Amino acid sequence: MRRRLCQRLSVALSVAILLSFYKSVQDIPQIILPHPLQKRIGVSKTPPTVTVLIWWYPFGKKTNIRDCNTLFKISGCRLTTNRQLYPVSQAVIIHHRDLTGNGSQLPAERRPSFQRWVWMNFESPTHSSGLEKLNGVFNWTMSYKRDSDIFIPYGYLYPKKRVGRRVVLPAKSKLVAWVISNWNEEHDRVKYYHQLSQYVHIDVYGKYHNDLQNNNVVQTVSRYKFYLAFENSQHVDYITEKLWRNALMSGSVPIVLGPSRANYEQYIPPDSFIHVNDFSNPKKLAEYLLFLDKNESRYQKYFDWKRLYSVHLAMFWEELYCKVCQAVKSAKANYNTISNLASWFQ
Repeated sequence: MRRRLCQRLSVALSVAILLSFYKSVQDIPQIILPHPLQKRIGVSKTPPTVTVLIWWYPFGKKTNIRDCNTLFKISGCRLTTNRQLYPVSQAVIIHHRDLTGNGSQLPAERRPSFQRWVWMNFESPTHSSGLEKLNGVFNWTMSYKRDSDIFIPYGYLYPKKRVGRRVVLPAKSKLVAWVISNWNEEHDRVKYYHQLSQYVHIDVYGKYHNDLQNNNVVQTVSRYKFYLAFENSQHVDYITEKLWRNALMSGSVPIVLGPSRANYEQYIPPDSFIHVNDFSNPKKLAEYLLFLDKNESRYQKYFDWKRLYSVHLAMFWEELYCKVCQAVKSAKANYNTISNLASWFQ
């Protein structure tokens, strides 16, 4: 009788703890944080060491390749650029920009039955040519798109271990900044800039404009209340370092021009940014910025997220290489090729 009573009390206590934990989780504002591996990759046993061959250094720039275990606690990875290891490599990473015009330089040897070719691309569809020729070539995709086989966003928010009591921002002495090197009068972002600058002053930095302070984006932008996080083209999920590093890590409110507001809200809280589509025209946006400049309490609300979250900026390129290794270690033995790469990415 006493044993049954203890068992009942133990079960009741366990249920109470679970309910308490569930309620605490529900009280935290939820953001769909990116996960590097999609469910369809599955789980199975793999050899303890995985060899990942990097076929080209991205953009032809040789970089040091450090240990995945040291960087990300992903063990059993051997990253290499030694093409002689092709026959024993479980994955081969092929960077799309370097593949363009170099299709004849793909591996000439027959692909081993256990090997996966990984298509890696972090440019938008607008700047990714030759996709139609790649149908049926690759086994996995790795990109910023959420439905990639290996999903690596340019950045994401992750919960802090402790909720902050207040947010301390860098001292602000200026209003709006923009950093741009690829200036093209035909781009939507440049056209919008010309219209917006008629109503509010914007300091522009980059190749053809002002020099960055100490050649540092964050140090320069942190002095501004707002930052134009304008993408060079507008595509679903194409949200680059212009948001994550240039704006959020600098402590400036991002004014975004890119995919829809709903798409941005899949990554960051709805009250952490200003979308150009929130306003009927650039003049209305300028009026709102000038209003926030005079209303400190309203301006501060755009940083409430900083009490709960920190910014993770993707580490190009080592983080990507290591995630491929992690994916191989977690994958089922399925080696189908992607028959519709072009239509999927575009």
